[in-house]
Amino acid sequence: MNTIHVAGGVGVAPTAMASYDAALADANLHNYNLVAVSSVVPAEAEVKHVEEAPDLGPAGNKLTVVEARRTVGPGDEVDFREGGRAGAEESGSTRAPRHHPPVAAGLGWATGPGPGLFYEVTGEDPDDVRERIHAGLDAGADLRDWELPERTVHVEAADPAPDGYTTAVVIAAYGVSESPL
Repeated sequence: MNTIHVAGGVGVAPTAMASYDAALADANLHNYNLVAVSSVVPAEAEVKHVEEAPDLGPAGNKLTVVEARRTVGPGDEVDFREGGRAGAEESGSTRAPRHHPPVAAGLGWATGPGPGLFYEVTGEDPDDVRERIHAGLDAGADLRDWELPERTVHVEAADPAPDGYTTAVVIAAYGVSESPL
């Protein structure tokens, strides 16, 4: 049986790409060329949740994945005011300090007899991300008329670094890597 490993990570660095690379390193998936696919779990696959991915082959190989990824940085600030978000002008209101939104990425999977589904969501609130994953899995199962009673969700979340970029990822890595040549 083929195994799909699901692992997540968080990375902080001075650039968006470097924070993404650090998040991949946190999941032990940083040495592969990731090839994204849509969200169907093959019927013969076993989905296994792991703290970090095992060795899936030599560095530089391509690895088939489903990925949830969110990056925030210094330019992604949100201005919050008491009682609402920026843009909700109120008479006499004072400007609240700028706040970096949280970073959250989640991946859920549903399996049963036959094929299954992955559903990926990103956002600012981990609980909202979880709710939207469950709603997406329900919708995908209904669309296909599949019974998918076994469900798991993995969410990575972090408070952003004040002076750098923060990335959260959750990745489902299909099988082992293959040479791109």
